[in-house]
Amino acid sequence: MTLTALMGLTDTQENLWWGVVIGGFVVIAAVVALLTTLVLLVRTIERRVRTIRDTLQRAAANTSDTALIAQTADQVDAVLSEGLEHHLFLGRVLERVRS
Repeated sequence: MTLTALMGLTDTQENLWWGVVIGGFVVIAAVVALLTTLVLLVRTIERRVRTIRDTLQRAAANTSDTALIAQTADQVDAVLSEGLEHHLFLGRVLERVRS
């Protein structure tokens, strides 16, 4: 016995009924595919956010001693200044020695 005989449907009604059932399965398959894609994209985003967070934490750790930069610059200036004094002194001494 067919569905038409059991439910008292005409052929047109049965065809429409099957169309709706098949359409429902297509919609469900599309929703599953889209949700799967969404989950995969969210995982990728989370992984990349973690990578960026770790990179920023390492950058913060690498720059935690930036207060020493000013002190180092002052000391480098002092060394250069002393080197210049030695250069000028040696220049004067060598002129006297050669003459």
